[in-house]
Amino acid sequence: MSVKNILQEKSFEFALAVVCVYKFLKFQEKEFVLSKQLLRSGTAIGALIRESEHAQSRPDFIHKLSIALKESNETDYWIDLLYKSDYLNKIDYESLKQKNLELLKLLTSIIKSTKANSARGSNQEY
Repeated sequence: MSVKNILQEKSFEFALAVVCVYKFLKFQEKEFVLSKQLLRSGTAIGALIRESEHAQSRPDFIHKLSIALKESNETDYWIDLLYKSDYLNKIDYESLKQKNLELLKLLTSIIKSTKANSARGSNQEY
C-alpha cells in the first residue's frame, strides 16, 4: 500500500470518527456550535486529500495537502476545546487526538518530501 493510500485510509477513518462524535454531541449532549466546527474541519481533511489525487501539478498537489494540514491543525483546536469544556470524555479525546496527530505527521512528511523533490527537479510521481 502506498503512502497516499495510507493517508486516504486514515483520513477517511478519522472523518468517520468525527461524524460519530458529532452525532453524539448533537443528539445526546445537545451541543451544536463546537461540534459543527469539528465536523466541518475534521471531514475537510479527507476531502482535500482525495482532491489532491487529481492535482493538476506538483504545486497544486502541495497546495491541496497544505490546506488539509491547516484543517487538521484547526481540528486539533476543536478537539482540545471540546475536551476542556467537558463535552468530550478522556477516551474519545485521546482517540481523536492520536488519529489527528497521525494525519498531521503524515501530511507534514509528504509535503516536505514533495517540496524537496521539487527543489531537486525530481521527475518522480507525486
